[in-house]
Amino acid sequence: MILKSEEETAAAGAALAHAAREGDVITLSGPLGVGKTALARGFIAALGYQGDVPSPSFAIVQPYEELEPPVCHVDLYRIEDPEEIEEIGLDAAAEAVLLVEWPERAGARAWPDALALSLDFAPGGDRILTAEVPPSWEGRWVLR
Repeated sequence: MILKSEEETAAAGAALAHAAREGDVITLSGPLGVGKTALARGFIAALGYQGDVPSPSFAIVQPYEELEPPVCHVDLYRIEDPEEIEEIGLDAAAEAVLLVEWPERAGARAWPDALALSLDFAPGGDRILTAEVPPSWEGRWVLR
């Protein structure tokens, strides 16, 4: 899918929010500045969050427990060793939707059943969104 603006990227996140369920994991991969956080912002706003949605680069985990379903927005950019993941307490997020930026920092075996989204730069400033859709998302996948 081609995304032509930050607004289209946020709209893609909003569409995903309406299909997400408690316990889902959505991973967001791609280079710096490609729009991972913009997609997450659209997702979180679509669930009714009214405030600013900061990048969790420094906090690592930003919970939105008041949403339905609850959301944990995670940015693993600063994680250097996959074993550090255990220290940030993501097990507590089992009843939330987990949005994970930089999932590759957690190791190749983390979240094997996640909806794995990847953003990349395209010529002219557009973004390319691709997905690996697990069985748990079949019939719910809305971005075609």
